[in-house]
Amino acid sequence: MKPIRVMVVDDSAVMRQVLSEVLARERDIEVVATASDPLFAREKMARDWPDVLVLDIEMPRMDGLTFLRKLMAERPTPVVICSTLTDRGADATMQALAAGAVEVVLKPTIGLREFLSQDSGIPDAVRAAARAGAGMSHTGPAVRPSARMAPTAGHAPVPAAASAPLAPVSHPVQVIAIGASTGGTQALEAVLTGLPVGCAGIVVVQHMPQRFTAAFAGRLNALSRIEVREARHGDAVRPGLALVAPGGRQMELVRSGGGYAVSVTDGPPVNRHRPSVDVLFESTARAAGRHALGVIMTGMGNDGARGLLRMRETGAVTLAQDEASCVVYGMPREAVKLGAVQHSLGLSAIARELGRHAAG
Repeated sequence: MKPIRVMVVDDSAVMRQVLSEVLARERDIEVVATASDPLFAREKMARDWPDVLVLDIEMPRMDGLTFLRKLMAERPTPVVICSTLTDRGADATMQALAAGAVEVVLKPTIGLREFLSQDSGIPDAVRAAARAGAGMSHTGPAVRPSARMAPTAGHAPVPAAASAPLAPVSHPVQVIAIGASTGGTQALEAVLTGLPVGCAGIVVVQHMPQRFTAAFAGRLNALSRIEVREARHGDAVRPGLALVAPGGRQMELVRSGGGYAVSVTDGPPVNRHRPSVDVLFESTARAAGRHALGVIMTGMGNDGARGLLRMRETGAVTLAQDEASCVVYGMPREAVKLGAVQHSLGLSAIARELGRHAAG
């Protein structure tokens, strides 16, 4: 297979070197160019268009957010945002994800040797962005990444789970657990903003670095009728509230008196993720059983598949985002293959189904 051709755009020469060295170690990735700002990048892209851009946000002459918006309007291209771990960087990153960026990775804050020895997540982010690129039009107007899907490379299509109208649930749904990764920021926005204020309590894991989850939850809160915020240890799960697991922490659902709450801890990574969808789903199966509903959404890898199967085994309703609406049909694919999914639905259908489960 041809390597993924990447351009790194960052005003720091050191950062361009660091990112290039990290990516150059991967056999399936080739750094074809670097640029110190978007204007230089456009000159090089006119001669040789890359498959994926790794883009800084704060740069001279033109900031990365402005460049991203122009790029998505003119020739949509998969973009990985390389952002700083600051409140300002987190806010700009949320705007970039809303504008069409596929993934976000943290800019290294340690020495070159230390960073090169760590699992930075940058190569996986580039691979996920490349897969999402098959769903972008390179000649027409910009499209939201969540509107199109790139099948997982090297795998035959998996037959979708049943998509007929869902039968009435015999037990009231008291908790809705949702897991997502690549493309999940747009997918969760589409679902959560469509929910009524009286819907059942929601717990969410979105793979995202520390600090960014607070900005993400704040953005969703501003757009939604329900309340959305980053979870704190001991928060009660209640109707009309969605709790987003903090980046860098594990979140579990636990029984609390006659209801439910979340436990937020510094547990180890699971499936290389913290927070992990499997951790949330497996705890939801234990705590809520048949009174839960699980949704696995767009993302690369298999995090959440086993946990969703456990939820189904305990009597919960289990849904997956369908192939046509995923940015990367990885996590839902694995859940369908395990037999964990009862219904595969598009985003609007998922929102309608979740909205059916009102308080009480």
